[in-house]
Amino acid sequence: DFFSEPEQLRARFAELVHADAERVALVPAVSYGVSIASENLALRRGQNVVLPGEEFPSNVYAWMERCAREGAELRIVPRPTDAQSVGRAWNARILEAIDAETAVVTLTAVHWTDGTRFDLEPIGARAREVGALYIVDGTQSIGALPFDFARVRPDLLVCAGYKWLLGPYQLGFAVLGKRLLDARPFELNWINREQSEDFAALVDYKPGYQPGARRFDVGEHSNPITVPMLLESLRQILAWGVEAIQSYCAGLGRVLEQVLGERGGFTLNPPE
Repeated sequence: DFFSEPEQLRARFAELVHADAERVALVPAVSYGVSIASENLALRRGQNVVLPGEEFPSNVYAWMERCAREGAELRIVPRPTDAQSVGRAWNARILEAIDAETAVVTLTAVHWTDGTRFDLEPIGARAREVGALYIVDGTQSIGALPFDFARVRPDLLVCAGYKWLLGPYQLGFAVLGKRLLDARPFELNWINREQSEDFAALVDYKPGYQPGARRFDVGEHSNPITVPMLLESLRQILAWGVEAIQSYCAGLGRVLEQVLGERGGFTLNPPE
């Protein structure tokens, strides 16, 4: 029971984001997932970390601390205030901010304050061009907006389970790209060690880890309450289909946009 349902949970999320289940780790929060990258990054003085302005703090504080410690630049790209299409301009300025000294590009797929959708594939291509780690926080959109890990190709995708995934607090996901898959975990718990499913041999302490991204699983992730809750939520989302959810939500949004328009309002980031 410690292993079977968490493995199903790993597989269902992998199916949702079109990733290999072996790359999925079970984490308690976005900040925990971000720390996988921040604790393994060889950041040096003179380099920079690029992120959008007003990014959610769980994806900021780790980089603030690393940049301050190493003498690197935290390069925050503010929301444009001089553009007719804020989303298009913001995407362009993020691309412009990435240079040969960029070590990390990190952002949410959909900005949490105003709904700006970032153009993940071109930004990721630019990050790879300069050799930067590319990190995407999907908390604001995964479950209601299609996401393809194989196309976006982030080094790390993090996602909390309590928003569009309809799950509980303290359980989410990190999906590791090739560059981080064999990195060093910063939490050394018993369940992510090799052969931990053999309870008769738990005190035959093992130097190695469970295969794939399981080395990054948080301790006590086999919660008998939260795991079944999130697993059932993912099954329901997959049954409905993310495209159907997006279509339904878009219909709700169009009604709201029409009502607001009749009262002099406007959409800050209209669909392209």
